[in-house]
Amino acid sequence: MDKGRKKTLLFLFGSLATASIAGYFLAHKIFLSKNQSPIVENPSSQQEEKLPEPLVANKRPTPQPISMEKMKNQGCITDGLLTEYNPKNNQFVDLINRSQCYYMHRAIETWLQPPDFNAINYVMGQIKKPDVAYGMFIAEAIDEKADYYDMDRQHKFDFSAMCRAGSENAWGAHTCKPDFGSQEYRDYVSYITHKAIDLGVQSFEFGQIYYQESDKKDYAPQIVSDIRSYAKQKGVSIVIGAQTGAITDEKYLKLFDYIEGGVGLATDGSVENGPCLSTRGSCWALLWNQQFASKANNVLLHLDWSGIPSDDLDIFARMTPELRTETLQNLYRKFTSQNMGFLMPMFGVLDEHNGGCRGPKRKFYSPDMAYTCKDENTINSILAGKNTLEQFSQSATNAGG
Repeated sequence: MDKGRKKTLLFLFGSLATASIAGYFLAHKIFLSKNQSPIVENPSSQQEEKLPEPLVANKRPTPQPISMEKMKNQGCITDGLLTEYNPKNNQFVDLINRSQCYYMHRAIETWLQPPDFNAINYVMGQIKKPDVAYGMFIAEAIDEKADYYDMDRQHKFDFSAMCRAGSENAWGAHTCKPDFGSQEYRDYVSYITHKAIDLGVQSFEFGQIYYQESDKKDYAPQIVSDIRSYAKQKGVSIVIGAQTGAITDEKYLKLFDYIEGGVGLATDGSVENGPCLSTRGSCWALLWNQQFASKANNVLLHLDWSGIPSDDLDIFARMTPELRTETLQNLYRKFTSQNMGFLMPMFGVLDEHNGGCRGPKRKFYSPDMAYTCKDENTINSILAGKNTLEQFSQSATNAGG
């Protein structure tokens, strides 16, 4: 190749390369100008520039005023629905879409994990039921090493500063019980509840609030007031509840729109009526007892779960199908007849070696007909006001020939 031709080719290649690079940066600049910065819920701690905005720009219609009566009569435990806690969350969404559930209790689960509002917003978009109310659980367990940002203040939360003294490793390595006395924790609660309200979440419940509160019980009023004030500002109707355990201070209980707890289920489907469950130490409170219920605005009850064999949900999963049907109907009738609510189990944690019916994995309960419990039709019938025992008997007769 002669030198002149070689120089010409080199010039052409160089010009094309320069044009390509320039074109890339021009296109990238145009893209950013149109789309703003990408959504990042947990940006790198090394980031020093202005943090990107949170996702709440995707506006949702303001929800209808929340109904306490419907919460009591059509409430369901949907643990982690919006935070994709279920290993088969798409199937969980389908279960909810065909259900009679109105109130999705604990749809946002924050146990050891701050809420990802990108995921929450995404799953909300998959729920096709026209009239629903979502709940957020503000857990009594945090991860000291959680990596989470307040996008409004461009501040990385320090979860170790939120811990109650002496509660280190309370729920496992690097965990603790949060303390309302910590300004950092109060700021965190304010941030996550406000962002949830922006997305239309309407129920907020504090888990085992006696672990989070000070001895004087003087922080809850200001925290509750902050949540209510923000909801009013945004025009969102909300309710606030708490797992209050054996607290009997009427003024404190009436800070909340509802108190919530388990039923203390026996293997035959019965429940006690004393203030404290006799099979547990200390006072595992039975909140429908008048010692508590008479001092509260409303009471919501459910099959308690924490992954141990003696929990309500574990006992329930080991029952026969007929006894599960009878138990759900009896509990629902018992408590709704007393103007309390019984929340139907749509998802919860089991002891991994429970040995009873199960959901997508051995350690999870689900009523979905695709799994072994198959309580879905029973639950929907009860919520629709039908007699499930007659239906069960007829189904069993038909199945027998």
